[in-house]
Amino acid sequence: MLNGLSSLVLTAGVEFHAPSISEFFPDIVLFEGTPFAMNRIMIIRMIMVIALVLIFWLGTRKMSVVPGRFQSLIEMGLDLVRVNIAEDLLGKKDGRRFLPILTTIFFLVLFLNITGIVPGFNIAGSSVIGIPLVLAVVSYLTFIYAGLKKHPGAFLRNALFPPGVPKAFYIVVTPIELLSTFVLRPVTLTLRLLMNMIVGHLLLVLLFSATHFFFLGFGQWFGYVFGAGTLAFGVAFSLFEILVAVLQAYVFTLLTAVYLQLALAEEH
Repeated sequence: MLNGLSSLVLTAGVEFHAPSISEFFPDIVLFEGTPFAMNRIMIIRMIMVIALVLIFWLGTRKMSVVPGRFQSLIEMGLDLVRVNIAEDLLGKKDGRRFLPILTTIFFLVLFLNITGIVPGFNIAGSSVIGIPLVLAVVSYLTFIYAGLKKHPGAFLRNALFPPGVPKAFYIVVTPIELLSTFVLRPVTLTLRLLMNMIVGHLLLVLLFSATHFFFLGFGQWFGYVFGAGTLAFGVAFSLFEILVAVLQAYVFTLLTAVYLQLALAEEH
């Protein structure tokens, strides 16, 4: 039976290619050998950043009291961050103060995530550690800045030596607070986004590679049956990946706002 299947595959000239981590490190296609060398993922990032700037410029350059459909769509996206994240967690004053950085993080992560299911791109611009790490560092530095600005003399002291804890316990509490507050936060922000995008891409590649293999490799009824199954799962997971792209952008921005809220809290 196995020999028969193998001969069918060889006859059709189609082999199954499993997804590989090497897909996240494609060959250089522009400016090879220079500091500006760019691979496919870097080009995707550049395209999406230009698209993001262009969309918001077109949507806000001629604002009107009675907005059109495009302006309404832009305002809905901005209100999502302003109302549901910034002002809800930080209040109106601090929410508006940090709104530009929260809005930038949300839409940049969203646009880079969504390329994982865009035909022709087929990989998220945030699926390589550079972007998640940079955004996590920006979030972390904003958190530190907010705390030092609001409570210059007490922020670090209270973060590392929480008030109300017996002094003898600081030998245990302080290293834990240092690790959880100043080390794990940027690490978890980075890895949460990165791992979700990597897993989503590998899963979609696996399903659609299997579909191609079953349809063209076997050419018989059981190949079409299995191919139809993997295709259905591929379509379903593509829709799920859209949800994940939006959700990860929302979670990344929300956690940044939560950290800012903790830094601005009066107990510091």
